[in-house]
Amino acid sequence: MISRYTLPEMGQVWSEENRFRKWLEVEIAACEAWAELGVIPREALLEIKAKADFDVQRIKEIERVTRHDVIAFLTCVEENVGEAARFIHLGMTSSDVVDTALSLLMKEAGEKLLERLERLREVLVRLALEHRETLMIGRTHGIHAEPTTFGLKMLLWTAETERNIERLGRAVERVSVGKISGAVGTYANLDPRVEALTCARLGLRPARVSTQVLQRDRHAEYLTTVAITGCSIEKFAIEIRGLQRTEIREVEEPFRPGQKGSSAMPHKRNPIIAERLSGLARILRGNAIAAMENVALWHERDISHSSVERVIIPDSTILLDYMLFKLTELLEGLNVYPENMRRNLERAKGLVFSQRVLLALVEKGLSREDAYLLVQRNAMESWQTERPLKELLGADPQVTKVLPAQELDGIFDYGYFLQYVDEVYRRFGLQKF
Repeated sequence: MISRYTLPEMGQVWSEENRFRKWLEVEIAACEAWAELGVIPREALLEIKAKADFDVQRIKEIERVTRHDVIAFLTCVEENVGEAARFIHLGMTSSDVVDTALSLLMKEAGEKLLERLERLREVLVRLALEHRETLMIGRTHGIHAEPTTFGLKMLLWTAETERNIERLGRAVERVSVGKISGAVGTYANLDPRVEALTCARLGLRPARVSTQVLQRDRHAEYLTTVAITGCSIEKFAIEIRGLQRTEIREVEEPFRPGQKGSSAMPHKRNPIIAERLSGLARILRGNAIAAMENVALWHERDISHSSVERVIIPDSTILLDYMLFKLTELLEGLNVYPENMRRNLERAKGLVFSQRVLLALVEKGLSREDAYLLVQRNAMESWQTERPLKELLGADPQVTKVLPAQELDGIFDYGYFLQYVDEVYRRFGLQKF
């Protein structure tokens, strides 16, 4: 079982300290670029790199006067560097620093989320392999359909998790860009080579074109991808909740020693983690809507997006990190009850074989319509009387005249539904040994 979730690892990404540290990285990388182009003297660059630092509390003191966070940051850095600080922020605007640093932060957070997703995938693959042939009833519209396996259900979730890994990887790539292009993106007081050199040092790509800011469709794609991943988590959680219902009880969340489910009813074992995950996914979707609202800014830039992003980007990445942790923990400790799956499968009294009987009758020469009506009539009687479908079919002369008892017996075989399971697993490189 994995350890208890703690906030600091992902929360540290969005700490004030780390945010200002990323700002400083951008400023120093830009100074290095200017120095490479011969604009900043080598001695000044060495002094900047040696002395450039900040104190969060001092920045806050200055900001109370300036009402501008970047100016407060630069003033604090200048106090540490001294005369050589005149070369810091050369030709740049605030968003050159803030947006490029935000890209670094989103990249860092995204990479941590990808690690969580990979861990989730590992757990799902293990469950898929363990329950490759664990028969259970498949349900459509909440009603018994035909048998499947619990392993296939886990394989389905594996595939969706892999798509989320691909999507998030693309979204991280999309936001891994920087801009050092000045007040409206025209490089009026900058050399475009500074942008290229700065971004290369930071592990980013330069935006092909920008205004005062990087365009917010990138950020919207990122947060929409986070929300889609949350939708998958909710989907998995709802299935667990459904299968944990008392009358079904095919799987069950871990219930720890000493845990209590209700203040009134001592017998309760509720799917509280799955329910929590279902609820939290709603926040991610709401934040994604806010990110899409941020795409449309006035002219070359307004500041309407900034206050929103300070909430939705840290909150969404931290929240998804937590959700992935809890889902993985839930699945690692999931109680699976194959005997209940078998019992529920057999509650249908053989109705799950209706399509097999239908096809067998068609193969014997009946029209599909006649065969359908014949099977349906017996199936409806089975629903009402709870008599096994095979028994009813065996007593129906219209069936037995074309399907002898021995052939009918051969149709009612659960193994039939497993014949292509291994082929599906091979698509994932999961051969059966």
